[in-house]
Amino acid sequence: MTKTTGAAGDPPYLRIVAEIRRRVADGELAPGDRVPSTRRIAGEWGVALATATKALTTLRLEGVVEARPRIGTVVAGAGVAAGSAPAASPHKRPSPAPEPGQEQDQDQELSLDRIVRAAVEIADAEGLPALSMRGVAARLGVAAMSTYRYVPSKEDLVLHMADAAFGEESCPVGAPEDWRTRVELGARTLWSLYRKHPWLAQLGSLTRPLLVPNLMVHGEWILSALDGHGLDPTTLFDIHVLIYSHVQGLAAHLELEAHAEATTGQSDEQWMDSRAPDLRALAESGRFPTFAKVVGGFEDGYDLRLDTLFEFGLTALLDGLAPLVEGREGGRRRDAP
Repeated sequence: MTKTTGAAGDPPYLRIVAEIRRRVADGELAPGDRVPSTRRIAGEWGVALATATKALTTLRLEGVVEARPRIGTVVAGAGVAAGSAPAASPHKRPSPAPEPGQEQDQDQELSLDRIVRAAVEIADAEGLPALSMRGVAARLGVAAMSTYRYVPSKEDLVLHMADAAFGEESCPVGAPEDWRTRVELGARTLWSLYRKHPWLAQLGSLTRPLLVPNLMVHGEWILSALDGHGLDPTTLFDIHVLIYSHVQGLAAHLELEAHAEATTGQSDEQWMDSRAPDLRALAESGRFPTFAKVVGGFEDGYDLRLDTLFEFGLTALLDGLAPLVEGREGGRRRDAP
């Protein structure tokens, strides 16, 4: 991105706003095209995420751009002249200064559900680092402090967001009783939610899990599938944790890759292509013969696909656990002598 548009004395966020306006006005960005995300802006301009968020929020309030879940921030309408006020957008009207009493009316329409949905949309489109209470208020067109009447902090808001996101899908009633089929269904349901909301995998850890009801629903499904097979409580819960860690551990890379792509401007394939000389040097060094042999055996290179890896790992994990769960020979239980 060219970084020369805007007056030299302007705050950084206004220079970013002016540059994106210029690109829209010049036709470099057409309606519906993605504009740089907060992470991309932060990386290219060398500014904090808060500054990048402020720039995009300003453009949203002006009607130049809009955030679309699972797509990102896109151009909302016709271009604007560089450095001038934006033209009206067919998708989103510019937000004028509220008339006396108007802001109060908007605040009265607020609810916790609206706040949570707006926050989820921001996190889906821009990533969790772009989320702020002020940004949510701006998206809803209300006073910055009004959201605090419904949720006391960003940390509390994130918990509400996680609970809402995990509640979007659940395993069906009347599913097969076979333990493995039920575990597979539960793991795939969780994976689909992490796919839909990649930021979810950045919350909590195995040692400090999220204690929200709708995530517990998914845990209950896995535990109930494993229950009744003679496993002692510790072994049963350890298996549940292993299955969850497989799903969440791979899902963490969804958001990490999105952040890396936004920061570097390269897809994972482009990044690997740019590192081809380094990879070749490692393979030809003679220090890693097995690595060189395996890499040399790829006909078209190695394509790391997270969905494929998830399924491969789930199958391997359940194959290994099956003798233990089913009490077959070779599956020694913890309580066995």
